[in-house]
Amino acid sequence: MSYLPVGSEQATRHYAEAALAAGCAFVNCIPAFIASDPGLGGAVRRAPACRSSATTSRARSAPPSYHRMLANLFRERGVRLDRTYQLNVGGNTDFQNMLERERLESKKLSKTRAVTSQLAAPLPPARPRHVGPSDHVPWLEDRKLAFIRLEGTTFGNVPISCELKLEVWDSPNSAGVVIDAIRCARLALDRGQGGAIASASAYLMKSPPQQFTDEVARRMLAEFIAGAPE
Repeated sequence: MSYLPVGSEQATRHYAEAALAAGCAFVNCIPAFIASDPGLGGAVRRAPACRSSATTSRARSAPPSYHRMLANLFRERGVRLDRTYQLNVGGNTDFQNMLERERLESKKLSKTRAVTSQLAAPLPPARPRHVGPSDHVPWLEDRKLAFIRLEGTTFGNVPISCELKLEVWDSPNSAGVVIDAIRCARLALDRGQGGAIASASAYLMKSPPQQFTDEVARRMLAEFIAGAPE
């Protein structure tokens, strides 16, 4: 299970390749694209069953989940999402590390995909979106604040907007999701299954190999747990 600092792309790949060589499962909890990487993912799928290495991708914590849910609600109610943002601030060392902006490219992409994947059609460049860390505020300590706003157009060309402020304790925020991912990885290993666990990645993670709506992904995960082949 990788909880390396954001931006540790080469180190994450190193551990993923070591897991593959050892026949271990690998649960990736940072924004480095491992399960969705065609090269590494292909190598995992080709591993013999007795040396299978089940993988999942970047864990989805509370703020992206709520943002994703609101984007999906807009879509289901026929609202065109015109622009959206999610600004995160926090006081722990993760946010301090992300003051080095060059480490943020994959994290912003991961969070953005988690939200925009719920839309009926991709947001064109003319419709702005911004999802990602904003600043480090030391006195917040381990708290993370997420400020989420969605603006859209509904029937009759009427504008509509929604705002949400979410506060969580950041360090344990993804713990429940990651425990579920570990359990799914154990199931896959017990069954001799290699490659990315598509259902677990889609429901639990931000940037799975293939995105589904939460309703579909949840049903897929339940079927996988019950023993259905992926």
